[in-house]
Amino acid sequence: MSKEYIVIPMGDPSGIGPEISVKSLAKEKVYEKANPVLVGDKKIIEKAAQIVKAQVEINVIDNLEDGDYRPGVINMFDLDNIDMSTFEYGKVQAQCGQAAYDYIKEANRLCTEGGAAAMTTTTINKEALKAAGINTLGHTDILSDLTGVKDPLTMFQVKGLRVFFYSKHVPLRKACDLITKEGIKKYVHLMIDALSTLGEDHPHVAVAGLNPHCGEHGLFGDEEVKYITPAVEELQAEGVDVSGPIGADSVFFQALHGKYDGVLSLYHDQGHIATKTVDLNRTVSVTHNLPYLRTSVDHGTAFDIAGKGIASEVSLDEAVNVAAEYASAFAKKQRN
Repeated sequence: MSKEYIVIPMGDPSGIGPEISVKSLAKEKVYEKANPVLVGDKKIIEKAAQIVKAQVEINVIDNLEDGDYRPGVINMFDLDNIDMSTFEYGKVQAQCGQAAYDYIKEANRLCTEGGAAAMTTTTINKEALKAAGINTLGHTDILSDLTGVKDPLTMFQVKGLRVFFYSKHVPLRKACDLITKEGIKKYVHLMIDALSTLGEDHPHVAVAGLNPHCGEHGLFGDEEVKYITPAVEELQAEGVDVSGPIGADSVFFQALHGKYDGVLSLYHDQGHIATKTVDLNRTVSVTHNLPYLRTSVDHGTAFDIAGKGIASEVSLDEAVNVAAEYASAFAKKQRN
């Protein structure tokens, strides 16, 4: 398997992003499947290495091809954008919000122009971004703005379970109102396309039910009868390998054990609970429809423990591993 470049913007310097980046990139295993590259501030990374007591060499590069990709060496693009005389851990700071945005912007450039196949994001702070005057306050929104992609598709992966989201950050009442036949059909097609880019030749997917027991033929809600079942039947008539609606109390378990390649969750918490109950620390977010593969840790900046060297890097390890797992297949699809 060819090793692709995976770019990691280190996140808000005041949070745990730099520490977990150093911990993760100090491990030998990460270099077995990928060539990881950090984007950040060298001064902050050197300080993080001291805090976590990692014996690493910081190798500043100008091009991905210039890196020395072996254990013990952290290759990085140094934006040198933090004033250490005013820097503090665990604080909302405008300079850190701006810096975090700049790291994402440079990582995006490396993915769209520099030859990297994937980006793995760490942690940013919405208040710090706002303090810096940045109105796009989340990774997905920022990347959507930078790439011009208006409808990125989110997938969560943990072990063998892959969950896609019909809706995300909307009230539950509105999430129910958003269910339509055409919407279900659209998102199933997006799922199929996304899984194909990850190397699944003939994905078999499922749609979770919205109501208890999928509504019991309208007794507990009529969304299944009016929208979801008709959408699935039309998709099947088109030749799409989709099942559903299947009760949410069983479909995620079935997918975890290999019955389905992906499940469409119909609202935010339905899929979040299913994945994070399996393993909170190893649930990885994957963003599709961008010009490159993007994975992410699924936790925040943890200002309360930043600078103490105790933050766990497990989520970042898993996010980089998932990116490495899919990067070659994704890059091949894109180049064809």
